[in-house]
This record gives sequence, structure tokens and C-alpha cells, in this order.
Amino acid sequence: MGVIISLIAVIILFFIGYIGSGIPVVFGIILPYLAILIFLVGIVIRIIRWAKSPVPFNITTTTGQQKSLDFIRQNKLDNPHSTLGVLGRMALEILFFRSLFRNTKAELKEGPKLAYGSNKWLWLFGLIFHWSFLIIVLRHFRFFTDPVPVFVPFLQGIDEFFQIGVPIIYITNVLIIAGITFLFFRRIFDSKVRYISLPSDYFPLLLIAGIAISGIWMRYIDKVNLKAIKQLALGIFSFNPVSISVLTDIEPLFYAHFFLVCTLLIYFPMSKLIHMPGIFMSPTRNLPNNNRMKRHINPWNPDVEVHTYEEYEDEFRSVMKAAGIPLEKEEKDVK
Repeated sequence: MGVIISLIAVIILFFIGYIGSGIPVVFGIILPYLAILIFLVGIVIRIIRWAKSPVPFNITTTTGQQKSLDFIRQNKLDNPHSTLGVLGRMALEILFFRSLFRNTKAELKEGPKLAYGSNKWLWLFGLIFHWSFLIIVLRHFRFFTDPVPVFVPFLQGIDEFFQIGVPIIYITNVLIIAGITFLFFRRIFDSKVRYISLPSDYFPLLLIAGIAISGIWMRYIDKVNLKAIKQLALGIFSFNPVSISVLTDIEPLFYAHFFLVCTLLIYFPMSKLIHMPGIFMSPTRNLPNNNRMKRHINPWNPDVEVHTYEEYEDEFRSVMKAAGIPLEKEEKDVK
């Protein structure tokens, strides 16, 4: 049911954008500024909220040997005790999804027996999807920057390495569809994942799929006015919106694609997609595991009056002695 609701929502959004080409000022200028504003403000609010969350203790999650005695080999990346080690672990997590690489699957076999096995397909297609998405976003810098940054032609050269067809087929265009397809059908055909999946899990996948498919369609099948689109993008990011004549020169398909992008920007801060900046704020990842070297005391603990054992013994000495409870200090020592 969740997948149907999400699919219908994305289709409706696509046609809203397509029809919205009739009012290009709203869908070409006002909406993009609104989407960017909500995106930036939403992320800032979430980061401030995370930063204000109290983290009194060191709560790192580890998967390797902690630093201990000199003759015990420490796992410096999976269980770092220094800032440099934390940076290495964060880099592996952000760039290569190290924790997902270690992910395992559990299956109930005949017997019944619970069997654990490797689950590298999820890691591989997750990595393919995220890296392809990042490269595609960076490639789009050629539309809203002038001059174009030097890394854009470099990325394009790598992306079009195989030079299949004319126009050249980008590798990332193929890979992002493959990644989305795997992640989507995993939620459909894996009964355990399907059981816990909500519309909020299907919707971003289908929304990104709609953006990717409409973008690929414009590049290879239904051509659009790239000159007018670049003028529009440059106008938005230079705070110098283009004229109505430029807006009307752009095809409705682009407005549908653009509206889906704006929807993604608006949806991003309030969705699970916010895990992208959230990984940097995760105390289970960004703290060193130095519990054996440093004592962590909760700064929010209120001051309390303690009753030491010595005071307890002095208070109940006669009762304890009568009950035969051994005393640390004899009566003569007290005197």
C-alpha cells in the first residue's frame, strides 16, 4: 500500500510541474527560491538541534579491539582512541559505507536453524547509488556556474569514458537507475524489509527515480532548450531572475523535472534523507573510544550529599558489632 501511495504522489507531482509550465514565474523563479530557503533553513535547524543535544558520556560504537596493553593489537580504525583515528573511521564511513560493508543477513533454514551470511549486494548498490547521485549533482554545476569549475569537465571526462552513442551515455546515468532499482525491489521482494517499510521509505526512492528518469529522457529522447535552462539557472543563483521570454522558451518537461527537484529540496530536511549531514553529528561515530584513558563524568549530575562507608560504620558501629559484622576500624582506633 505504501508503494502505491508513494508512486501516485510522485506521478501527481510530475504532472503538477508539467502543467505548471503555464505559469513559469511561479515554477521557474518563486518555487526554486522557496525550495532552496526551506532546504537551507531546515538543515540549519536540524544541525542546531543535534548540536544542542546533551552527550555527557562517550557512547562510541565499536567493532574491533580497543586500545589496551601494548602487546594487544588495537584496531585503530574500527575502535580509534585518537582524533586522527576518528577522522579515518569517519572517512571510511562517509565515502565507502564501512559499517554497511560489514552488514550480515539472517535466514531461517530447515531444522529450524538460524544462518548468518554476507550481504554485500546492499553495500555495493547503496555505494553505486550514492556516488552516482553525487557525481550527477556535481556535473550539473555546468548549468548554474559561469565560469564552469575545473572539476566539472574532469568528472564529465571520467563519466563519459566509454563514449557509447551520441549524445554520449554517462556511466552514472546507468548506475543510478541500477542502484535505485535494486534498493526499490529489495523493499518489495524482501518480506522482512517490506514489513517495516513505510511510505516515507518508498517516496524518496521514487522521487529520485522520477528526477533521474525525466533528466535522462530530456538528454537522450525529448530535447530541451539548454541555453534557456542555463540562463534560468544562472539567474536564480546570481539573484538576477530571467525575463518571461526566457521562461516561456523552456519546455514543460523541464518544469516537471525541475518541480521534482524542488520537491526533493523541500522534503529533504524533514525526511530520513537528513542522514547525510547527520552522520557528521553522530556521537557514536565522531567520538574516540578513550574510556580507559580518560574518565568521563556527566556534567549535568546534580551535587548530592554522599554517605561514605566510614561514616556509615561510625553511625551503626554498635549495631554492626552486635550483629557480628566485621568492622574495618576497631573501637580503639576510633578513639
